[in-house]
Amino acid sequence: MTCIGVSGKIYPQFSVEKFFAIVCVKSYTFALITLGDEENLSYHLCQTLTEDSLGCLFFCPLMSNDRIIKDVNLLDGSLLKKADLLIRDGVVAEIAPHISAPGASVIEGHGALVVPGLVDVHVHFREPGFPEKETIHTGSLAAARGGYTAVCAMPNLNPAPDSPETLALEQALIDRDAVVDVFPYASITRERAGREVVDMAALKARCIAFSDDGSGIQEAAVMREAMTLAAREDCLVVAHCEDLSQPDPARMEWMQIARDLELAAETRCRYHVCHISTRRSVELIREAKRRGVRVTCETAPHYLTLCEADIQDEGRFKMNPPIHSADDREALIEGLRDGTVDVIATDHAPHTAEEKSRGFAHSLNGIVGLETAFPVLYTKLVETGRISLGRLIEAMSTAPRRIFRIGGGLGVGEQADLVLIDLQESFTIQSREFLSKGHATPFEGWTVRGRVTKTFKNGKLIWEIPTIQ
Repeated sequence: MTCIGVSGKIYPQFSVEKFFAIVCVKSYTFALITLGDEENLSYHLCQTLTEDSLGCLFFCPLMSNDRIIKDVNLLDGSLLKKADLLIRDGVVAEIAPHISAPGASVIEGHGALVVPGLVDVHVHFREPGFPEKETIHTGSLAAARGGYTAVCAMPNLNPAPDSPETLALEQALIDRDAVVDVFPYASITRERAGREVVDMAALKARCIAFSDDGSGIQEAAVMREAMTLAAREDCLVVAHCEDLSQPDPARMEWMQIARDLELAAETRCRYHVCHISTRRSVELIREAKRRGVRVTCETAPHYLTLCEADIQDEGRFKMNPPIHSADDREALIEGLRDGTVDVIATDHAPHTAEEKSRGFAHSLNGIVGLETAFPVLYTKLVETGRISLGRLIEAMSTAPRRIFRIGGGLGVGEQADLVLIDLQESFTIQSREFLSKGHATPFEGWTVRGRVTKTFKNGKLIWEIPTIQ
């Protein structure tokens, strides 16, 4: 109930929440007074009050900013359940089989699956430093198109975010240009050089975690110092593992993981391993978890769906770590099934077309993944029975929120960061449609199902599939 006062009188009969008040003083002047949310300016005349001292006062209720998302499917265990969602002030206010709210705008879900916004804890948005490859704006648009409402941006930038001042440069771009939540990493070491650990206490409130991604920290003493500081400050260390003293990429990865797991056990640091790609990495992390080490890890869609036999002599198949054997792929899928692998992250790493046009041997490492991850994984892992739909959503949304302390989810009272997905629609991946500046994808031409149709951030529609005229 909203009570409106005019010249000392109270009019409690107006029970709308938001008003325009148009005041006409002796027919000569008028003022437009806005009370409440200005988001929706559609209104109609509902009542006229006359007051001798004022002239005329027209109260015009704004159309409600409530939204009902009708006819969607919620995942309830292994079953899909029909529901409507009421969104009010950016928050999920109600979930029920049928919702009616006078004045609310209605968005038809057409039977789509609704899930909490996806979270990618490993993206490269290239700003500041390399806007020709990607920007905060283009990267976050690609995220929205892929169903992501939150991403964590890696620190291999210029300058590296290794101090409050350099991190502020990145944050200013995020504040100006991002259409989804973009949480920046700070680097573990100054200039990501692997030698001097940053001041974590000064940076922890400004970043999501600490990483030198793109490089492995070669000196055990430096990593021990970083983990000791991180444990003291309750920060998460996120490690790109690549021991350059080893003879091949597989050993480069798992040998440094083995070292770091011992350091994590010693320091009791929260430790997350980036983009694991080998069977031995899965085995080491599984055993460490059994021993109580505070370790989590991620893998990427390309490691779960491709093997070295699929590689072509094109830059769109080149990334670091590389794609390994079919046996490694199977171990990663099994690790995802049993919970050893906690998170699926894309390692979205765009480059210019020229940088990826030099063939497999000479192209730069990195592919894009935000706009293809869900449909590729749904088609290749869920529809084939390798993992459940619930496990996929957990690895792409629930688990990263928990590990990185982002919060959110699909429930009453939660922020309305949501994605609608048509599980039935089949389409072909075409990189020319990407919103990312990067177009290098190993999934070019794949026919997949599970198209993201709408993405909501704080209850606002930030992306929807274009309507074909």
